Amino acid sequence: MVNQPNDLIKKLQEGDQMGFTALMDLYQNMVYNTALGIVQNEEDADDITQEVFEQVYISIGLFKGQSKLSTWLYKITITKSLDHIKKKKRKKRFGIVKSFFGDSEVEKYSPVEFNHPGVQLEQKERASELFAALKQLPDKQKIAFILHKVEGQSYQEVAEIMNKSLNAVEALMSRAKANLKILLHNYYYKNLSDQ
Repeated sequence: MVNQPNDLIKKLQEGDQMGFTALMDLYQNMVYNTALGIVQNEEDADDITQEVFEQVYISIGLFKGQSKLSTWLYKITITKSLDHIKKKKRKKRFGIVKSFFGDSEVEKYSPVEFNHPGVQLEQKERASELFAALKQLPDKQKIAFILHKVEGQSYQEVAEIMNKSLNAVEALMSRAKANLKILLHNYYYKNLSDQ
């Protein structure tokens, strides 16, 4: 097992299979959890995780070490996750167009309930409402929020991952919180009035 990230990177760049296995052992949960937070579908997060590691295997030679390996992996995961969402939206729009022409094989979209590993059972309902609200945020706000609040990254780390200034990340987080407060108002108002 490789302990030093530099040793790991060297082994990966030499095509060492043990190095690739070590990389997956170290970062698979991080990649999966990040993808799951963004796409909110367990099967899709699995697919994205596989795509991320395929991409790393293909392009590890391009990694110059100017950022942490985890930062590079976050960037790839975010890109793959957002690309996946765009593909699904295109597929959904195409399905709507096909339905106008009487095609009965239209894929029906229904949000899948998922279990994020960072959410405890007693918090599941509230987390479900939060993740539903997160889906409605602009991508940059959603990514900043997930990286900071769900993945536990500092603002500085989020800035590095997103290629933004610290002030820009703080502004994104402020807007994300304000938007979530509005989006979640009805849920919390309803729960308070039911008590």
